Amino acid sequence: MTEIVPPNERVCERCGRKDRWDDTAQKWVVVEEDGEPQHGVPHCLHEWDINGAYNPLKE
Repeated sequence: MTEIVPPNERVCERCGRKDRWDDTAQKWVVVEEDGEPQHGVPHCLHEWDINGAYNPLKE
């Protein structure tokens, strides 16, 4: 049986917002770097870096 592995991090290609998947909260949360949240631009229509190059099938 093939195992599906969803992404656990994503970055907006437009504004640089960085998120990670929080298993406990079951949602995406903003990543902090050096104590600063990486929010990006609040009004950005985020273009996440998860595209056709991402392979969700575990090898």
